[in-house]
Formats: sequence, structure tokens, C-alpha cells
Amino acid sequence: MSFNNRRHRAAANESLVTMCLPSGNDDGGGAAPGGNVDFHPTTPAQRTATAWDMASLWIGLVVGVPSYYLAGSLVEAGMSWWQGVAVVVAAKVILLGPLLAAAQPGTRYGVPFPVLARATFGVRGAHVVVLLRALVACGWFGIETWIGGQAVFLLLPAFLRLSPYATPLPWLATSPLELAAFLLFWAAQLVLLWKGMHGIRALQKISAPILALLAALLLGWAYRSAGGFGPMLSLPPRLSPPEFWALFFPSLTANVGSWAAVALSIPDFSRYARSQADQVAGQLGLPLYMGAFAFVGLAVTSSTMVIFGRVVSNPIELLSMIDGTLAKLLAVPGITLAVVTTNIPANVVAPANALVSFRPATFSFRGGALLTALTAILFQPWRIFRSTDSFVYTWLVSYSAVMGPIAGVLLADYYVVRRMELDVEELYWSSAAGRYYYTGGYNVVAMATVMASLAPVVPGFLHKVRVVKSVPGALVFIYNVSWFFGFFSSVGIYLVISAFCSRRGGRDDCQVTLSSSSPPALEEPLFRHWTIKL
Repeated sequence: MSFNNRRHRAAANESLVTMCLPSGNDDGGGAAPGGNVDFHPTTPAQRTATAWDMASLWIGLVVGVPSYYLAGSLVEAGMSWWQGVAVVVAAKVILLGPLLAAAQPGTRYGVPFPVLARATFGVRGAHVVVLLRALVACGWFGIETWIGGQAVFLLLPAFLRLSPYATPLPWLATSPLELAAFLLFWAAQLVLLWKGMHGIRALQKISAPILALLAALLLGWAYRSAGGFGPMLSLPPRLSPPEFWALFFPSLTANVGSWAAVALSIPDFSRYARSQADQVAGQLGLPLYMGAFAFVGLAVTSSTMVIFGRVVSNPIELLSMIDGTLAKLLAVPGITLAVVTTNIPANVVAPANALVSFRPATFSFRGGALLTALTAILFQPWRIFRSTDSFVYTWLVSYSAVMGPIAGVLLADYYVVRRMELDVEELYWSSAAGRYYYTGGYNVVAMATVMASLAPVVPGFLHKVRVVKSVPGALVFIYNVSWFFGFFSSVGIYLVISAFCSRRGGRDDCQVTLSSSSPPALEEPLFRHWTIKL
């Protein structure tokens, strides 16, 4: 089987997100990912994403309800608006390093994350890390769908929203009416998926400016209702220094973790960049984009104390408190647009492609998308999104504990061990003779490093979800900084073991060097007919 020069030519005005949506073409058969044309290295004709495209990607992703809620939750927890902005910007500056580092091989070799992971974790080990990344996306799909369902719920007549059917059931943790709105929105997204991506592509092009306009209108409403920026931003910090630092570290981790999964799989997007300069320049503004939108969330949340007498960080709850049908008629379609245009490209494509790469003979993209949507329901997103504690300090912090070690091992392996040299042809070779097959298809050292870096976080997580009543304070702190602990510990462990294996001349589980026969990296790829041995 061979790469056959299929181009998927993108229109000049097509966004980067829509370029990454599946083509629907599947060669069928063969070992994944080589059997699916969407996993093939990008061709020169596909390398059309400019710096502005990369910037637009992040602007479209950060302008949404979860980012607003995450920022506003810092004011709710007791920080001032400027402390909240500082935490958000600091987190994004920290994340920028791993983000740009993970994007580099995508641009250099034109391969997506599921293929790149094979070099570090093995052809089978890659399935494990890709599925872990996919589970995070499933959880996010459920959360975004719940937000869309809440928007639908807000449009219902008042007599329905005040009826017994809107009363939460203790065993369900939500009301039958809200659950019905969630399932309705869930089904509507499935219909869009089943009909194809063309409508989503059209909506995605207009979503970012519309959402930015709605954010500006919300800020204007708060300015007018509170009586200016002075009253809006007058809420002082309500934390003592020890309380602030106790909140600072888990908040910083949550803000890093909120985009840690996307940063890990950024090669899915950066592989379409025209050059390294484009992908770097386009993503350097992430702290600025996030800081600007965080200011909106923090300023509006701070103003709610003046307007309503209490802090309201959940924007859906805030919309329900704003008088006027016009406000809801403007906001609800905007929220719906944000959810649909972000949720499907960002949270369906990754897990659906993971299933296709895992079992190409079993799953089509549609089948993978359906299983993704069903899995999202199992996450019970209404429980995750019901409070700041459950969303920020349980969901975001806990999954970042998994993303950190995976990113640490992948980057340490690529930059230090392999010195940025990959054999693209071998990445698609699934037989035991392949360079990246290791032991039974797994790089044992990489897998063990991830588990070793994750293990110390588990007690703190069990304490957080109240499975364990008490744990030592050091383990609680490790959980609160789970992404940082996992990332840096995994880098250290992996490099030490790799150096030891290098001295012993080992190959199977610590492949330290590539042979001189490896093909050169292609900054602007010249793929024509790479022969793929399956």
C-alpha cells in the first residue's frame, strides 16, 4: 500500500479547524493509521495554514463558556479580578512552551498525534495514550453538550422552567427537563455529524467574531448595570496570604490543564502549517487571547456582586438572571453556535479518529463519533459542571495529571533522545520488524514512566473525590500541582532510564539513536509515494 498523493485541497478561506476535520475517505483495511487517508503525512498542497489561521484556531477555542467560567471561578473563590487575570496569563505562558514544542514535529513531518505517539510509545502503546486523550475529549464533549442543553433550557417558557419537571432528582443530580434539553442538544449534534461536516465548516467560519461580539455586549451590559468600571472591578481580594497560595497552585494547574489535552494533540493542527514560523507566530498570542477573554469573565463576575449582591461565575446562571427576552434571544444562539463549532471539531474528531486508528476494520468515523457521544453521557457532565469545585478543582486538575506525564515523555523522547529525528516510513510499519515496535508493540520504558509519574497523584485524587478520608499533606499538594509534577517527573525519569539503557547498548525498550539510514526531516514535505509496509 502507498501514500497516493490525494490532496484534500483547502479553499483559501477555509479555517484550520475545518481543515483537520475528516475527509470521509477511508482506504479500508490495513493496520491503522496507514489505512486511513486522514492519517497520511500532509502534502505540500495541504500546507496552507498561515500564522493568522493558527491564531484564529485559538481565538475560536478560548472564547467560550468553559473559559469564562474558569476565569470567573477565581473571583468566586476569593481572588480579585487582577489576581485572576495574572493566574490565567501565567498558566498560558507556562503552557506555551510545551505547546510550541509539541507542534514542531507536526509541522516538520506532517504527521498527526496518533502517528507521532508511535515513535515514543510504540505502535500499540500509542493506542493507549491516544485513547486516554480521547477519553478527555469525550468528557469535554459531554460538558459542552450540557452547556448547549442549558441554553435550550433557558429558551423554554417560564411555566415549564418553574414546573415540577424542572426540579432536580436527588439520584440523578439534575431535573428531568434539563436532562431532556441535554439529550435534545446531544441528538441535534449527532444529526449534524451524520449529515457531514459541510454545515459545521460554514458555521465555524463565522463563530469567532460573533462570540467576540457577544462577549463585548456582555461586558457592556455589566458596565452599564454596575455603573462603570470602578464599581465593576471594586470587589477586593477576600483571601489571606496563606489562603491565596493554597488556592493559587490548584488554580494554576487547572488553567494549564484546561488546554493541556489540546496542546498534547496540537500536531493534528500544526501539520497543516506552511512553516515553523507560521505555527509559532500564530500561537505566541495565546496568553494575550486568553488574558483578554479572562478579563471579560473576571470583570463581569466581579460586577455581579454589585448588581445582584452575590458572585455569579456561571454565565448560564447569569443569563437566567438577566431581565429581558432580547438578551436571551441574542445570547442563547451564540452559546449554541459556540458549542457546535467547537465541540464537534475539538472533541469529536480526536476520539473518533482514535477509535479508527485502533480498529480501522471495525470503526468508521461515524461509528467512532457515535461511540464518543455515548461515552460522553456516561461522564454525567451535569455533575462535573454543577459547581466550581467539581469542574475546576476535580475535573480539570485530575485529567491534567494524565496529560502531563504523556507530554513530558513524548517531548523528552523527541527532543533529547531522538534529537528531533524520526523515520516517517517506519511510523506506519506495524510489524514486529519495525523500528517503533519495541517489545510487543510497547515502549516499556515510556509506558512505565507515565505510570510512575501518575501514581503519586492518585492518593490526592481519591481524597478529592472523597473515596479516601485523609492523606498526607504532601500528597494533597502533589495532586494540586498534578500537571507540573507529572510533566517534570516524567521528563526526569525517562531521560535517566534512557541514558542508562544507552550505556548498556539496549535497543528494544530504550531506542536512543536512529540509524544513519533514516530519511531527512522535511520542513516542506516532498512526499510522493512513500511505501508503507503493513
